[in-house]
Amino acid sequence: MKDFRNEKIRKAVFIILAVMCLTPLLSSPIALALGFGLAVFIGNPFEQHLHKYIHLLLQISIVGLGFGLKLNEALQAGKTGFLLTVVSILTVMILGYVLGKVFKLEKKLSYLISAGTAICGGSAIAAISPIIKPDTKEISLSLAIVFTLNSVALFIYPAIGHLLHLSQEQFGLWCAVGIHDTSSVVGAAGKYGNEALKIATTVKLARALWIIPVSIITMFIFKNKESKVKIPWFIGYFIIAILLNTYLPFPEHLTISITALAKSGLNLTLFFIGSTLSIQTLKTIGFKPLAAAVILWVVISIGSLSYIIR
Repeated sequence: MKDFRNEKIRKAVFIILAVMCLTPLLSSPIALALGFGLAVFIGNPFEQHLHKYIHLLLQISIVGLGFGLKLNEALQAGKTGFLLTVVSILTVMILGYVLGKVFKLEKKLSYLISAGTAICGGSAIAAISPIIKPDTKEISLSLAIVFTLNSVALFIYPAIGHLLHLSQEQFGLWCAVGIHDTSSVVGAAGKYGNEALKIATTVKLARALWIIPVSIITMFIFKNKESKVKIPWFIGYFIIAILLNTYLPFPEHLTISITALAKSGLNLTLFFIGSTLSIQTLKTIGFKPLAAAVILWVVISIGSLSYIIR
């Protein structure tokens, strides 16, 4: 009976915190920290069920943010970040291969970490995994590393941005290139400002489309031409939302409400992500793969920042 009561309390605490994350009272970093704190101190009573909802909620929220953008803004942001995106992806994939050799990492693990850092974190790892067919431990390890660094980035990027007095445009572009996962990119940019959020979201989703060519190249590298390329279709819905907002006479209060709901959804997504992390998960991360991932992240962060503020 005691265990049953404890389970009810844990579920009640989880639901209360989740509802709080939907309000303007909590920022994205705080939502992530609350989720992690819950996982560490009382455990996540819904952990087994959350993973399949995290990506869905993230995708719905991203599409909602499309209603806060006009087509000319999206095109300008995409144009600004195109060259930096291409150079950064090539740099990370090549450097990742070199670091994999230096640290003597398993080829598939090294490739997953590189792809996750280069393109869009967990989404890239999920897309590449069916092609290279790593074992479960390699997938879990690469995801744990990426999500851990994402969590760190969500806190330190805004602080560095303010310290260096980066403009909204500069910070949004830096987030889109330097932070792995879309959820943390949007969370950090949203904390910095609305213009940063618009630029970061557009550039990051344009970057996510590189999953397609990278997946095709991966088939040849790992000699697995029978695998199917996983296309991030939700990006198409994001573009449709931008077109609707540009060419249809939506009332301003409606688009403001939709984007506000989308931001709340992203906060809840980050809470869910934080609640799936734990001390036990972090302990599974070995020194060598973590060192390789940190070096990749530092190089892409410093390199892209230097290019942006040059």
